[in-house]
Amino acid sequence: MPPGLLLVPPVIFQVEEDSKHKMMRVRNPFRAGVMILAMMAGWPTHVAVFGEDTQVPPVSRVEAVLAKEHQSRESEIKAEFVQAGLTNVHFQYAKMGRPPKNIGLGRDVPADKAREAIRLAIKYNGGIEILLPERLFPPRFITIASSNFDDTVEYPIDASELAKLQDPMLTTESFHRLYRELTSAPLEIKGRHLRPY
Repeated sequence: MPPGLLLVPPVIFQVEEDSKHKMMRVRNPFRAGVMILAMMAGWPTHVAVFGEDTQVPPVSRVEAVLAKEHQSRESEIKAEFVQAGLTNVHFQYAKMGRPPKNIGLGRDVPADKAREAIRLAIKYNGGIEILLPERLFPPRFITIASSNFDDTVEYPIDASELAKLQDPMLTTESFHRLYRELTSAPLEIKGRHLRPY
């Protein structure tokens, strides 16, 4: 719920008539009291109406794992993400070694924001070698260098395929069509996932 938004039912007061008088009775005293206190305190109040347009950010959240060496520059790196239009960004830092070179994008991430995420992943994690399928994520979510997935959902990507995703001429629809193509081929499962029958 956005700050300053107070949801109040449309009917707080109810008019009742008895045999002699017409009077107004508070239908829900608690909600009415909250609304009156909010107005007296000067808090901005707004009654939400069903069907009312609300502003939805193009990207709901970005989660990125960066190498430990970048931790001292977090505010500078965060500012770069914000400048790229990726405002709700959260960082974690690899305790040892390098973070995985992967990226995952939700199905509704706009193409321009997806390209910015790819650019920043290449810059701060040394490249992208794996795509994670969009079906694993909320629609407007981006993850960079996630270690939460194994090779059953990791789709290798080469430089030429990555260059196709970075093409600025791709619309959001064509970007995601290509992304789905790159993350839908059958994978060759290795190692621990093989089950002898």
